[in-house]
Amino acid sequence: MCFVKRLPLTNIRVLDLSRILAAPLAAQSLGDLGAEVIKVERPVTGDEARRWGPPFLKDREGKDTRESPMYLCANRNKRSLTIDIARPEGQELVRKLVAQSDVLIENYKVGDLVRYGLDYASLRKVNPRLVYCSVTGFGQSGPYSKLPGYDTVFQAMSGMMSVTGLPDGVPGGGPMKTGPSLADFIAGQYATAGILAALYERDTFSGEGQHIDIALLDCTIAAQSHYTATYLATGSVPVRRGTEGNGGLPSQAFQCADRGIIVICGSEAQYRTFCNVLKHPELADDPRFVTNRDRLAHRAELATTFNALTREWQSNELLAAFKDAGIPSGPINTYPEVFADPQVVHRGMTLVAEHVQAGQVEFCASPIRFTGIEARAPMAPPVLGQHTDELLRDVLGVDNADIERLRGEKVI
Repeated sequence: MCFVKRLPLTNIRVLDLSRILAAPLAAQSLGDLGAEVIKVERPVTGDEARRWGPPFLKDREGKDTRESPMYLCANRNKRSLTIDIARPEGQELVRKLVAQSDVLIENYKVGDLVRYGLDYASLRKVNPRLVYCSVTGFGQSGPYSKLPGYDTVFQAMSGMMSVTGLPDGVPGGGPMKTGPSLADFIAGQYATAGILAALYERDTFSGEGQHIDIALLDCTIAAQSHYTATYLATGSVPVRRGTEGNGGLPSQAFQCADRGIIVICGSEAQYRTFCNVLKHPELADDPRFVTNRDRLAHRAELATTFNALTREWQSNELLAAFKDAGIPSGPINTYPEVFADPQVVHRGMTLVAEHVQAGQVEFCASPIRFTGIEARAPMAPPVLGQHTDELLRDVLGVDNADIERLRGEKVI
């Protein structure tokens, strides 16, 4: 077996000029893969996401820091450098960093960075190998390109909200936003994929970087996969179905005596087994439910019939019976239950890192696993400007006197 000795992006340096969530998530993903990520923030205020609380991370004395969960979730494995890019000397510092970097990620409004000479056309002259990724709401072109927007706007405009939630005509029915900010997360992952592809192209073929244009609206539409395919291929508009799945039925939440569970029957064989586990094999041959087409035509009766049966069970007993029978199923967990789950614990989905204010901080791990990768201690999301001096000294060779001068002039 061939063992990899280091993470794949160990020799890649990323300048993260982004804020809030989507673009910082992309930079964090690159950091998880081994890249050196330098987060460039505005002095004094920093990334706006730092202030999006309460709640806030507590320090060693139990007092609020200025680190919000919104900031913490997207900025591990980075170092923070504060630079005022509105100042000519600040712009020059960024250009010097660009000369030694592989990737720059930004999410300023379209055209904003031109006035600072930090747009792609300007920085390409400094470093032709630079992969420059812009993440915006609507992209670099089009009638909406200069409009602002946040996750919920794109969930709404992309159609995602129209197919999420309970059906019309039932209590609580209507379009619904997903709990987490999925539009931001999806755009961050598409940005990561685009950057990796551009780095591969640069190092394999052209030797040159390029400008990647990522729009949250585009990404949120693309991520709806079979829903958008259903409309584009057939003209049929998908409707909201609550917890119902998208294939065979029954596939939805069922209520047990103590809580709800999810069950998915993806085949006729699984449906028959489902009926047997519930000790009502005759339902497999009920004319309303014999085939998946029949079950789709009688979905309301199907749900009512089987919910009456599952309510006779405790959830753990029924889930154990489904597990033994090979029926895909699971509990509807709260977060405490998620992170106590033995599978989640086994997979190491949480990490702990030393934090300069809190002592330690726990956060969600990257789900990507490599065979034979040498372990690397995770870096906690940095406090504002935590690494300014060391980065200026070690990367740009700025001496201590000049660092103090720049700080006194509020460039850093």
